[in-house]
Amino acid sequence: MAKASTPRVINARLDRESSDALDTLLASLGWNESRIIREALVKFAAQCPSKGKRRFIGLGKFDSGVRDRAHNKAHLNGFGR
Repeated sequence: MAKASTPRVINARLDRESSDALDTLLASLGWNESRIIREALVKFAAQCPSKGKRRFIGLGKFDSGVRDRAHNKAHLNGFGR
């Protein structure tokens, strides 16, 4: 992240929908473009998942009662012949 004392300048190309949304926010909030974009980035970053280890929900918490077939000798009998 850039230091507060050295502002970072970015350029963005907006499609028609994004441009219209920006115009609507400019009119309704009375903020400048920079503030709207800064606020939007902070909100978006807050909604993004953390950099922690990703996990599947429920992984390892389901027991079907069927044993692992990769280690079942009867299942592997004749495999690869």
